[in-house]
Amino acid sequence: MQAVIVTGGKQYNVKEGDVLYIEKLPVEADSMVTFDQVLAVVDGENSKFGTPTVAGATVEAKVLKNGKGKKIMVFKYRPKKDSKSLKGHRQPYTKVQIEKICV
Repeated sequence: MQAVIVTGGKQYNVKEGDVLYIEKLPVEADSMVTFDQVLAVVDGENSKFGTPTVAGATVEAKVLKNGKGKKIMVFKYRPKKDSKSLKGHRQPYTKVQIEKICV
């Protein structure tokens, strides 16, 4: 069984047991989180597609950890202006494991 969920402004195609890195959620590690914005549930011939979401469908996931991604360097250089800037950025994330897809 597969589902398409929306979180953090992005869509994810998930199955039970998948591990995802999603946008940071305000939850602690080792807690459960429920995604109720399910766009589609695909289970062979028993597929359901929402308009825009499937009514009553949820996806439960366990939060494994919260962290930050690798540092990326943002370098701006303006030629002939003697101006440059260097900044670093680490995007926060939440690592979750999909436990159950409920229809």
